[in-house]
Amino acid sequence: MNDGSASPHRPPRTDLTQITEAVAAADADAFVAVGDRFDDDLRYLTRAAGSDRASALVVTPSEDAGGRAVYCVPSALRERAERRFVEAARDRDGGFHDSISREVRTDRAGDHAGERATGVVRDLIGDAGGDGTALVPASIPHDAAVYLERAGNELASTDAVATARSLKTDAEIDRLGRIQRAAVAGVSRARTVLAESAVEGARPTGDDRPDRRPALRWDGSPLTAERLRRAVNVALAAEGVGDAGDTAIGVGGSATSHRRAGTTDIRPGETVVVGVSPRGPDGYHGDLTRTFVVDGDGGWERRASVAVEAAREAALAEVEPGTPVATVGGEAAAELAAYGFDPNPEPGEAGATGEPVRGVGLSRCEAPSGGTELRPGHVIAVEPGVRDPTVGRVRLGDLVVVTDDGYEPLAEHPLGIAPEPR
Repeated sequence: MNDGSASPHRPPRTDLTQITEAVAAADADAFVAVGDRFDDDLRYLTRAAGSDRASALVVTPSEDAGGRAVYCVPSALRERAERRFVEAARDRDGGFHDSISREVRTDRAGDHAGERATGVVRDLIGDAGGDGTALVPASIPHDAAVYLERAGNELASTDAVATARSLKTDAEIDRLGRIQRAAVAGVSRARTVLAESAVEGARPTGDDRPDRRPALRWDGSPLTAERLRRAVNVALAAEGVGDAGDTAIGVGGSATSHRRAGTTDIRPGETVVVGVSPRGPDGYHGDLTRTFVVDGDGGWERRASVAVEAAREAALAEVEPGTPVATVGGEAAAELAAYGFDPNPEPGEAGATGEPVRGVGLSRCEAPSGGTELRPGHVIAVEPGVRDPTVGRVRLGDLVVVTDDGYEPLAEHPLGIAPEPR
């Protein structure tokens, strides 16, 4: 299990014995990961954010206990890597919390990260270097794999990192909870802006289509999806987190209006899906989605809202250790079908939307998924939704952590479709 469960408020750190045990179980010689700042596996293993230039990590077990880990980084990252990868992993007595000794090496100018990793493998496993087996995550870049193979190393894929990432420690759950509370602040701001928006003009006689009504007005100007997105992001910034480019405002039923809808006006009677997925300083994501309608007529959007709320409750009722992720999603789909919404619509047709259950952590979409059975420490987004391209969309999403006997929400926000100030 990852280290940090006894002290949830300390920065998360990773127990690399999960990796050395995987190496030993596979009768391999080393583990190698290569990636840049977009590689969440490498960030999890090193606890240091990368750069546009790739870095490499090599981990080898020892014959008796513990092991060694070498992190090869561009020279500009050395200080950060020393602080996050080495010093943060030390115990009070100066040793390493997981008995895996760590060091940082700086790339030589012009070196490829795969070439550096190959050299470190040779250094650490001695005579076997160049004729051993290296475990690698599926995300390893092709060119790095070529360097390792050309040196005579046989490569074997492992899911050890994905499995380890999926089981969150108390420290990681603490971080996820903080980010999720910031997401609540963002959605609350959207809710307030919509509640404060003015409805101008009467409904057109004999024509209830929202697109025939004047746009809502807020703070003296028409309210657009972009203005609402910016208001949400200001609230996130006030909470000390970034929007990570993932604040989505979906207006109406058009697929093209779902993300970064720009100048799309928000009109009375239209569904407004607010999806907020901020990222905190340690890299963890929040994920909260709510749907609002200003001055709705209680028609399709009300029926859809009732169906999605029921699907959410049905899915959450299945969340407990031992239940496959697919079963949780299946319950949501079955409930939507019971309300008359096609759980498997063709592209462009009305019905359920997206994947209703997924893991969340350093990535917005990670393990567990599919047939994986839930275990205590898994953090999942439960997010059922429906869409009719001619009318609108409704989606509700929350983050929960699986516990020994069920689940706990990481933060809470009302479900109501009619916006009210908070």
